[in-house]
Amino acid sequence: MAYWLFKSEPDVFSFAQLMAKGAKGEEWTGIRNYQARNNMRMMKIGDKGFFYHSNIGKAVVGVVEVCKLIHPDSTADKPAWECVDIRGLVVMPREITLEEIKADARLSEMILVKNSRLSVQPVLPEEWKIICELGGVKLPPKFA
Repeated sequence: MAYWLFKSEPDVFSFAQLMAKGAKGEEWTGIRNYQARNNMRMMKIGDKGFFYHSNIGKAVVGVVEVCKLIHPDSTADKPAWECVDIRGLVVMPREITLEEIKADARLSEMILVKNSRLSVQPVLPEEWKIICELGGVKLPPKFA
């Protein structure tokens, strides 16, 4: 299993909106960056990810799961753009802010710290465990 981080502006699409979609989940549309798209191409069903509120809040707020493999992005006008579907698994009992992530030496190499603009990014297993522990998430979260 691989781990990822999905960034969204909460005033555009929030974690609460994803959770409301239930088991079906939602297309992760609108990605127009080749590196982020290529990251989605590597995803497998059941991969886990963090849902990160960008711009407003700047925090990891929930845990998600990939529930549909790469497919054409329904919002794209060019076939080069693809997406996966994700569903919400659990709200972080304690949100982990970008400020907190940057202050933790164990997370200093995290892509979120080094390339905060990348909207879909890999998370190393060690980083995953640290953020889950900080946020009070018991591993492994599963869809109920």
